[in-house]
Amino acid sequence: MVSLLDNVIRLDDAFSQDPHALYAQLRTTGPARRVVMSTGVNVWLVTDYAEARAALSDPTLSKDVSRAGELMERHMEPGANRTPFDSSLSAHMLNTDPPNHTRLRKLVNKAFTARGIDHLRPRVQEISDDLLDKMAGLDEVDLLEAFAFPLPITVICEVLGVPGTDRDDFRSWTEVLMSNDRTERIFTAAASMQQYLVGLIEAKRAEPGNDLLSELVQASDDDDRLTGDELVSMAFLLLVAGHETTVNLIGNGMLALLENPDQLAALRADFSLLPNAIEELLRHEGPVGMATFRYTTQPLTLGDTEIPADEFVVVGLSAANRDPARFPDADRLDITRDPVGHLAFGHGIHYCVGAPLARLEGEIAIRSLLTRFPDLALAEAAHTLRWRDSMVIRGLENLRVRLG
Repeated sequence: MVSLLDNVIRLDDAFSQDPHALYAQLRTTGPARRVVMSTGVNVWLVTDYAEARAALSDPTLSKDVSRAGELMERHMEPGANRTPFDSSLSAHMLNTDPPNHTRLRKLVNKAFTARGIDHLRPRVQEISDDLLDKMAGLDEVDLLEAFAFPLPITVICEVLGVPGTDRDDFRSWTEVLMSNDRTERIFTAAASMQQYLVGLIEAKRAEPGNDLLSELVQASDDDDRLTGDELVSMAFLLLVAGHETTVNLIGNGMLALLENPDQLAALRADFSLLPNAIEELLRHEGPVGMATFRYTTQPLTLGDTEIPADEFVVVGLSAANRDPARFPDADRLDITRDPVGHLAFGHGIHYCVGAPLARLEGEIAIRSLLTRFPDLALAEAAHTLRWRDSMVIRGLENLRVRLG
């Protein structure tokens, strides 16, 4: 564990395995503190709920990636390697400010509202049932490999019109790109993803299908079409966000329930609790540990802490969701509590566009699992499980379970 007496707080692998212990310590020192990310970037980490929520909607905190590179050079430790994303993968709406963000988001908003995705419910259930059929008869499986990954990647590939045969490639590229890896592997993954998406977009342009990516290629809003880089980066964002959030909602959520048998029993006894349980699972151990980088365009005051201009700010979503000042007894899972206001999907204009789809998939997945396998149990002690090496994604490397 990092001592707060140290001059430098480094977020290393020990932090990835148990971030909540450090978050609890940091909250005693103020709402924001300088830390060094495992990638070697110096940032201000926001841990308190009130200040986190304020930061997520503060217009003076910019997400404009066009200037981030210059700041990155100034805030990286000597010898640290930069992320190799070029404009073709990084020009998406998560890395832009209004008015450009407003334009980009408007093009996809309708497709991902709760009403817009409800027609997918029968298909999500069908995919879930097929996966559970394949698991039936087995004594033990890796729940991520057998169920939590293939369900959302199949759904988002169908929504976007991506051939299902390519899903394993997406998984391998995404796991590298979302990790803290700064070796040659990340350059290779970025190039492979970019090359694939360029080819896919060209195919959609030549032969449009009945899918969202074809619609985006053809999209026109007041004669304002997406540029080539915007199309590639939008496809990249929707593919990654469209499956990573749900994979880890299912994985993290099932682990939390299996670790808390009283809560699991309560849910099994009354599935009307499921929508609220999903929100509590998101609060307790959400699929995104930290929001992506923002930087100050002028001095910013959070609580008693003043952050100078031109500094990177990272909001600890997991930290804010465990802040006892906002959620009493915050480390305890309670599927009957009111978790309204949790920040698992962010807040403000960058609130996760895929949140309704993740919620729908999460509800169907967890209900189907618990119904099909009433004796589902962990196959290994929870403390032996490893969490992925990522500052953004909060997800397990694997989750072996006994099916009964």
